[in-house]
Amino acid sequence: MGIMESLQVFRLQSERVLAITHKPREDEYRQMALTTAIGMVLVGIVGFIIAMAAYYLRNGV
Repeated sequence: MGIMESLQVFRLQSERVLAITHKPREDEYRQMALTTAIGMVLVGIVGFIIAMAAYYLRNGV
């Protein structure tokens, strides 16, 4: 398969994906934003806990 054939297959697959996607409704957007925010907060908390544990392990209590 040449590069031109690969590009054409990619273009056809991309068109298929774009044909079935839709703009999210407001409730879908809010749910995604809330889920993302909760995930970011959790990752931040875990990172803070690890940083504090490393600080206390290095410097003692």
